[in-house]
Amino acid sequence: MGPNVVLVTGVSRFLGGHLAARLAADPGIERVLAVDTERPGRDLLRRMGRAEFVRADIRNPLIAKVISRAGVDTVVHAAVNSRTAPGGRSAVKEMNVIGTMQLLAACQKAPSVRRVVVRSTSAVYGASSRDPAVFTESMMPKDLPSSGYAKDAVEIEGYVRAFGRRRPDVAVTTLRFSDLIGPRIDAMLTRYFAMPVVPVVLGFDARLQLLHAEDALAVLERAALAELPGVFNVGGDGVLMLSQAIRRAGRLPMPVPGPAMSPLSRFFRGARLVDFSPEQMRYLNYGRVLDTAKLRTEFGYTPKWTTREAFDDYVRGRGLRPVVDPEQVLAAERGVGDVLTRLR
Repeated sequence: MGPNVVLVTGVSRFLGGHLAARLAADPGIERVLAVDTERPGRDLLRRMGRAEFVRADIRNPLIAKVISRAGVDTVVHAAVNSRTAPGGRSAVKEMNVIGTMQLLAACQKAPSVRRVVVRSTSAVYGASSRDPAVFTESMMPKDLPSSGYAKDAVEIEGYVRAFGRRRPDVAVTTLRFSDLIGPRIDAMLTRYFAMPVVPVVLGFDARLQLLHAEDALAVLERAALAELPGVFNVGGDGVLMLSQAIRRAGRLPMPVPGPAMSPLSRFFRGARLVDFSPEQMRYLNYGRVLDTAKLRTEFGYTPKWTTREAFDDYVRGRGLRPVVDPEQVLAAERGVGDVLTRLR
């Protein structure tokens, strides 16, 4: 049975706002409530059509009244955020963790709610030198995230599991997205690869698995429309090495010794170029790859964009022009390889 009244959080940002727009365009859904503390931009609000914008803070228990009065049966929590807010890291944590707690408490009290979808992240697996080749949904991280967005996500998933135990009649879907990329995405990675000179830690070359924003939207929409309980890894097929991604974007890598990355990251943060957190630095060292077999077989969705295709679409869409001609770089690499082969 499809949803009748859907509530979507985080609609001032890309995923939440465009998901609300997609659901509002579905004639089978009676009402779409689009919730956020900030009003979406004019263009996004126009795209949302008949969706009803509700200015509300999910950290406030009053969100329970919004859910009960509207008779909401499906809640899509897309407001989990990794970006630094005006109030700093503490404000982000409060919105992520306390906001999710209050939203789930409201869902628990509302008998009309029968489906809850939560946007999570693959960051719950952490990133370390001891990681497996790929993470399945049943695996635990080798090093539990101890700070930042990753720790928020671990706590959020704990509250989601507890909610599922208290309301076994509700279908709960948790989506662990790999890093989003695309022309319209503003995130750490998209800013990182847009810099002319990209700092990398000397001696490391991370494996990156990316998810195109359009695939992320399609997965959220399917989860909202169908009853598909469980935890699902969501990522594009294939991987890119960090060095390959830098080359495909036409950027110049800048190898930096590990100890020098902390002061360098503070400089980039202060200049508002890229907000490197310790967890993101570990990710850029080791990377992370997900097993998405369950997404295809049980959830019934295969991403349309591979990791490489998603990255290339981001490069084209942003109009990134090579700092150095890629053909010259490849020719130089082949030349160095030939010399090394002759020397051996």
